[in-house]
Amino acid sequence: MEWLVIMVTLVVLWVASLFKILLESLSASQAAVLNDGGVFCKRNVLLVIAHPDDESMFFTPTLNYLSSRGCNLHILCMSTGNADGMGNVRLDELYLASIVLKVPQKQVKVLDHPDLQDGFGKSWNSNLLSKIIKEEIVNCAIDLVITFDNYGVSGHCNHQDVHQGVRKLLQGSSHKEVDAWELVSTNILRKYSGPVDIWLSLVSAKFHLSGVVRCLLNEHPRRTLAAMAQHKSQWVWFRKLFVSFSSYTYVNCLKKIN
Repeated sequence: MEWLVIMVTLVVLWVASLFKILLESLSASQAAVLNDGGVFCKRNVLLVIAHPDDESMFFTPTLNYLSSRGCNLHILCMSTGNADGMGNVRLDELYLASIVLKVPQKQVKVLDHPDLQDGFGKSWNSNLLSKIIKEEIVNCAIDLVITFDNYGVSGHCNHQDVHQGVRKLLQGSSHKEVDAWELVSTNILRKYSGPVDIWLSLVSAKFHLSGVVRCLLNEHPRRTLAAMAQHKSQWVWFRKLFVSFSSYTYVNCLKKIN
């Protein structure tokens, strides 16, 4: 009997969470999200990721929210994801996914630098990353950067290196006018709780004790599935399960990097 109650409770929470997303998608609210107290709209945003498919697996709530509010989106991908020798294929898949996510293909930049190759145990130099990010900020007049936090959601070393590259950039005095935000990594229970994590994320963002945190709901979760499906080389059964049950499909918590 106890198990039945637990299962019914989980189903109710799941449905309520999806209903919450539906309400947000129908809302015309332009509430402040990333700015401290001001209305957020029409920023030049640079998403810095490590591999093709990072944008679809982890950041679609952010991308969907920002694109619907008139932001000019750019993606800087630090590698082609060539760990399995499929770099050229994955490069094209990222371009297709960016179309689904309403990021212009000309504003998606993918690097194939010899010192920035995909792989566990392949450390990337933070000074090199900082230099590349700085060039992109200057060339595209970027005023807001979004990337992984120091754990990198999955613990992948390349995700963590990208975070350190952004932090290295912020240490310089020339880019104090650029806001930078990191995607907050959650524990494994929250990570695989699907849309139920919306409620925990909202509470966490409201009462976060260390820094400014904003919670973004995915107003178009179907778009997430469509974007990830463009990464056909990666769209295997366990990633389909991940995208379906991952909280990052439904909500992103962004913390301001100081």
